[in-house]
Amino acid sequence: MKTLATAVAVALVATMVACSDDAGDDGAPKISDMDAERARVSASIKKRKGQKAQAAKVAGTPAPKKSKGKDAGFVDTSQGRVEIDFVYDVRGKRDPFRSVFWEVEVAHAPRGPLEQYELGQLAVAAIVWETNRPRALIADPSGSAYVVKEGSRIGKNEGLVIHIGDNLVLVKETYIDFAGEQSTQDVEMRIRTSQGG
Repeated sequence: MKTLATAVAVALVATMVACSDDAGDDGAPKISDMDAERARVSASIKKRKGQKAQAAKVAGTPAPKKSKGKDAGFVDTSQGRVEIDFVYDVRGKRDPFRSVFWEVEVAHAPRGPLEQYELGQLAVAAIVWETNRPRALIADPSGSAYVVKEGSRIGKNEGLVIHIGDNLVLVKETYIDFAGEQSTQDVEMRIRTSQGG
């Protein structure tokens, strides 16, 4: 039994030694080969750049130079090609992945208390309408009441009171859809009468 174990061990050691000798002979590149190739390619690129600059000097045209400032990163070569060596600088520029349509900003005065709610959340409590300047009393969900007149802002969607009648307040709302297009809608707010007997 010992001789069999010894024979197997000797065969295993011989196989490992043979494999280690053949490791470099299988044609696979070694790290030193890759380093040599990298150095060769780098030297070739430097040599080509030097030849282009020399050819430009001989031809009487200046060598292509990288521009600074606005067009930094673009190199114009004598063959009419444009080589790009560019890094995007985000300072002072908008996010290129954000939709332009969502950047619509409406400039107006600071929002009032009635502009914090949807029109459906507000209730018309009273109207004074047989005057030169009709007024309406609008209550918000918390129970606070505010006086509005024609031209007052109301509601979250840039609502504007355009008419106050005997039992209604007419509000024009402006909507901006997902494509950035504006549309308007007239909404009637009526006095809620109590039901009962």
